[in-house]
Amino acid sequence: MWGALLRRGVRGAGGLRCLSSGGPPWSQVVSEAEKIVGYPTSFMSLRCLLSDELSNIAMQVRKLVGTKHPLLDTARGFVYDSRNNLQMRGLVVLLISKAAGPSTAELSFQHDMVSGIYSSQRSLAEITELIHTAFLVHRGIVNIGELKSCDGPLKDMQFGNKMAVLSGDFLLANACTSLAQLQNTKVVELISSAIGDLVQGIYYENSKSTENCLTDDIGISRWKEQVFLSHSALLAKSCQAAMELAKHSAEIQDMAFQYGKHMSMSHKLHSDLQPFVKESSGDTMAFSLNSAPAILHQEFRGREAWLKQIREAQGKGNIVDYKKLQEAIKAGKGVTSAIDLCRYHGNRALAALERFPPSEARDALANIVYAVTRFP
Repeated sequence: MWGALLRRGVRGAGGLRCLSSGGPPWSQVVSEAEKIVGYPTSFMSLRCLLSDELSNIAMQVRKLVGTKHPLLDTARGFVYDSRNNLQMRGLVVLLISKAAGPSTAELSFQHDMVSGIYSSQRSLAEITELIHTAFLVHRGIVNIGELKSCDGPLKDMQFGNKMAVLSGDFLLANACTSLAQLQNTKVVELISSAIGDLVQGIYYENSKSTENCLTDDIGISRWKEQVFLSHSALLAKSCQAAMELAKHSAEIQDMAFQYGKHMSMSHKLHSDLQPFVKESSGDTMAFSLNSAPAILHQEFRGREAWLKQIREAQGKGNIVDYKKLQEAIKAGKGVTSAIDLCRYHGNRALAALERFPPSEARDALANIVYAVTRFP
């Protein structure tokens, strides 16, 4: 389906190379990109996280040590998460701001630029990170009715849920206050709609969490719609908002939106594929039955054949052998199709970059795409 575009790649006057040529690893890409924007985005949200209010919250979260409440893992990820780089969204907003540069309408305000980026665009990058962080914290709410004794005392888990709600609300309130201070109604409208998309996307994810989605039948088209809401909308609309802050044309705003959308789609597909392609000698990595390879596998096999595979993977007490199910998916066409789809979205992101002038920032944005479309 996507083979022709993938083989052709994207080769423009600016020298963007084909996806198949690979690129540097993710950690190197992020490190080099941070130097280009002149801002340590790996610590972008720490300014808020180290405030007096959240310092008090952090002291309270220490009470959860020894339990399996997910808020603990989320808190650790704020400080160090080299695998996923939680601050990736803010970094992309800064890079695309620098890649676009000032518009002709804003040339008289270049004194407000540092490293080729307006202060309002830096604020927007921080707002984007705060919103993303707030929703990560909110996702750390556990279903009390599904807890096991090994998860931790009930009162501690209930306390953790309260902290997740309050901490996430605090971060979101800070983001909304900073958003209003930008004094740009279109930007407020864009980011507000992205928050609405996030809520809708996460609501759907939570509604599908029962029984591990064994018999869900959503199809890849619907999967892409849901992933856009929960993973791509915030970055896509933040990239567009960054162009609006610099008074760029509607065409450039749309190209920024397209880059943010398709790069984040590639990022999500890359993440979904890791349990199926990662070369590791240890145990089989956990995977979701709502991941792209599983969804595509279902489409190729057909509904009845998929349900039969599920029944065959069920043992005594209807307990599913997920390792057996994962091997069945790996043996089908779902994994290779998901890789093709990842590279398709990567090429769409590179095509959007062709409308920006050649620069270090544009190269860094391209390298991010190359990094999330590399597979063993």
